Amino acid sequence: MQTKKIGKQSIVFSSPPSILHYANAVGKKEGDGPLSSYFDYISPDDTFGESSWEKSETAMQEKALTTTLQRSRLSAKEIDYIFAGDLLNQCIASAYNLRNMPIPFFGLYGACSTMAESLLLSAMSIDGLFADNCIAMTSSHFCSAERQYRTPLEYGNQRTPTSQWTATGSGCILLSKNGKGPYITHATVGKIEDKGITDVNNMGAAMAPAAYSTIKTHLTDFKLTPDDFDLIVTGDLGVLGKEIVTDLFKRDGISISSTYDDCGAMLYDMQAQDAHAGASGCGCSAIVLTGYLLKQMKEKKLKRILFCGTGALHSPTSIMQGESIPGICHAVTISNTKEA
Repeated sequence: MQTKKIGKQSIVFSSPPSILHYANAVGKKEGDGPLSSYFDYISPDDTFGESSWEKSETAMQEKALTTTLQRSRLSAKEIDYIFAGDLLNQCIASAYNLRNMPIPFFGLYGACSTMAESLLLSAMSIDGLFADNCIAMTSSHFCSAERQYRTPLEYGNQRTPTSQWTATGSGCILLSKNGKGPYITHATVGKIEDKGITDVNNMGAAMAPAAYSTIKTHLTDFKLTPDDFDLIVTGDLGVLGKEIVTDLFKRDGISISSTYDDCGAMLYDMQAQDAHAGASGCGCSAIVLTGYLLKQMKEKKLKRILFCGTGALHSPTSIMQGESIPGICHAVTISNTKEA
């Protein structure tokens, strides 16, 4: 039997699933940024008409999901599985969004890597003939994340220069066995990397080693170079983490600066908007992908990208106990061709 596994971590899809439709919903700060024209719905006040930040995040997910289904003209009953998760305890934004949807649900916690993880698992399900149509979705909300991981906004604490701004946004992608692309053609499943970072306000440094490890493994397993992609994009290391990844490759004698960027460095205007080291959160890479990146691919301005979701797998409890922050990164190749 022909294997689809390459090395210990990588996968090649024999029948690459197609990205059929996608949508997003974002907050005001994201709508004020340089990618505003690529977003489907921008909330004027981040509440999305709800009475709590947690309910706002659920409403944001619902908006992204319903828009995607409307565009596809598929009913919820025609979706085989949905892979979704968020930053909140027990992934309640996703669970509460889907409690009235007749769709089998896999709840994921990959932190900020959730968009890549959900795409990878959706693609495996379709390529493995377990499903025809799957949805990959995630979200984050600045205010709900601050309340859970740090302190409520009312506390008014100062942010360190290395801190990142959790994006308020939700992205949703419908993958199908049918469609004209872009396609998910290859993937690399990440391994935990932990270099002992304990500063919860320095997520970029905590996640960068995982991004470096997964990207390097993907390039090695498939005998590629950075120049084989129009863009290698992580999500989301911010400005500092992006610099660390670039430096780690430079030590190997590999220059990736001409093809590499990070969603956390792309989402906000780093001069005009106060985001410190850039954006973070599950929603950051999700809305950059479903907003800017996939539309660039649709217009053939990008033909092949390596989308690398990065996540910090800690909790408020582990940080209070002095634990370090484990990092993870999952990578998926998205191409306008099936690359047989």
